[in-house]
Parts: sequence; C-alpha cells; structure tokens
Amino acid sequence: MKSPYQNLEDRAFWRACVGRDDDAALARLWSPKLVLDRATPLMTAGSCFAQHLHRALVRGGWNVLQGEDMSVHLPNRLCHRYGYNLFSARYGNIYTARQFRQLVEHALSDDPPPVLCWEKDGRYFDALRPSVEPEGLGAPEDVRQSREEHLSALRSVLAQAGCIVLTLGLTECWIDRETGLALPTAPGTIAGSYDPDRVYLHNFTQSEVMADLRATRDLLRDHGLQAKFLLTVSPVPLVATATGHHVGPATAYSKAVLRAASGELSLGDEDFDYFPSYEIITTPIAGGPYFDQYGRQPTDEGVQLVLKAFGRALGDDASATLETDAVSARDHGQDEETICEEILLEAFNR
Repeated sequence: MKSPYQNLEDRAFWRACVGRDDDAALARLWSPKLVLDRATPLMTAGSCFAQHLHRALVRGGWNVLQGEDMSVHLPNRLCHRYGYNLFSARYGNIYTARQFRQLVEHALSDDPPPVLCWEKDGRYFDALRPSVEPEGLGAPEDVRQSREEHLSALRSVLAQAGCIVLTLGLTECWIDRETGLALPTAPGTIAGSYDPDRVYLHNFTQSEVMADLRATRDLLRDHGLQAKFLLTVSPVPLVATATGHHVGPATAYSKAVLRAASGELSLGDEDFDYFPSYEIITTPIAGGPYFDQYGRQPTDEGVQLVLKAFGRALGDDASATLETDAVSARDHGQDEETICEEILLEAFNR
C-alpha cells in the first residue's frame, strides 16, 4: 500500500524532529524563499520582540541598516531610552501592519507629515511614537520638526533596504477618529488622555492585515524600491486586552490572525516570506518554550536559537555559536532592556 506520507523527510514528522536544537535540525526549520546573505541590507521593524531580533542580528554580524545611529555619542542604555538603535530607525515599536503601512506612506509622501501631539505636564509627545522622547518636548513645533527629521532618515533606510524584517505583534489597535491614524498605544498610557469620542478600538482581521502588508509592498514598488519582506510573529503575549474578553483567548486570536496572514502571504506572494521565530520561542520544536519566569519575554537562549536557525537555514557557516552569542547577550543585557509601551498597561490593573 502506498501513502503520500511515504519517503518524506524527518522534518515532516513530529516525533522525528521536535525538541532538537542541533545545527541540522535548526537548518530544516525554515526553507527560505528569499535570497539573503550577510551582505543583504536588512531593515528591522515591529513590536517589542523585533528589538531582540535587531540586537541579535547586529551582534551576529548581519548587515543591519541604522538610519539614526547614536551609538558613538551615547551609551546603549541612553540610546535605547530615547528610541535610538532599537530598530533601523527611530520609529519606536510598530505593533500592527496598519501602523507600518502608514509609516511608509508618511515617509514616501511629498506632503508634510501629519503630526498628532499629546500633552502631559506641559510637555509634548509624538502620538505616533510616544516612547522615543520619554520626557516629551517643549512645544508642538518641536514634535513636528523631530518627526520630519525622522522620516527623512527613514526614507534613506527604505531606499537601501534589500529585505524588511517585520515582526507583527498585535491586532488590537487604537485609531484616532479625526485623522484615521493607527496609534501604538492608547492615549493616557504615556501622555494625552483617553476620550472615547476621539479614539476607538479596532481589532484587525486576517484579510485586513494582508491588505495592509500588500499595500505597503505596492507603495514601495510605486517608488521604485525593491525590498522584499521577511515576516515574523512576536511570541510575546498581550499584557492586556480592551476587547472585553479574557487576555488568554485575546492573545490567541491576535497571534492566530498574524500567523495565518503571514503564512498565506508567504505561500502565495513572491515578495513575502515567513520565518518561524514564533514557533521556536513558544513551542517545543527546538527544545522550548523559551520564556522568562513571567511567561512573557523570550529568554536570551531562545533569541539566540532564533538567530542560529536563521543563519543555518541560509547556509551561513559563519553564524556565531549559540554559546558565544548567549555570553554576549548576557554581557550586554544590563544596557539592553526591551522598551515596550504595552507593558505600561500593567499600571492600570487595580
């Protein structure tokens, strides 16, 4: 009797491959569609987990673009506190596909960028990246000027990028009613104040996520930019949900939508690929799960396994060993805490 499962590779069978983190097993976790090597200019963006990927790729010697580099002027901790060197530009955390789409639209537009200011104690914050100036700025005009400088730097990064490594984190998003802008966090979390007449919650569907990602790709092509997309999904659970549901099922919904959207795009569109960092951190396929004691942040070991699997799948023999990377991560850990607006929501749990 013949079966379609006869003569398949070991990686097709759970018992034959799950729980292994040797080089051969890691190399089989991903079958890259995109042509990438260490010389490929990479742009990193996304949610909090993207900060882990950015640091790991930089330490691993990959060609990670940095459009607003302050590392020669400031220590790591201060750089990160002010939004520098967390990603390829100073856009802060980008939690949703809609946020990334509007960021690229603003960067490539000939029109003046929209500026949405929040105020707190006489200081002003860019509502589209409120965490990059933790103490705020002195006037709305300062916010506008800072945003124009940021978008100018981002245009240069987009022009150079061969691949955009985009980590999708959330489907829940607060939308400003007047402008239609997607916000990284609700007003009142960092600055501003919550007014249901001015903002509303939207929970994106799979089709909406796919449409936003395709629209972003089309916009790049319209401007002659050829970057491909390597999509990942953040393994970090939601801190809180505003949907009225339990945070557990709400997290499962968001991750399922983002994983399904990424998978469908990867299967049917040559400009998109998917890398399984979500699965490496959250499941036993490579010996995990790899979460800290609170069950939210990935451990250094897990992040380095993600990078190692990335390199091995690309046939990169120069990839640093897990032990070397883990030591480097521990040595730098005190200067590299993750900046995350979402974690601030814990303060409202009373």
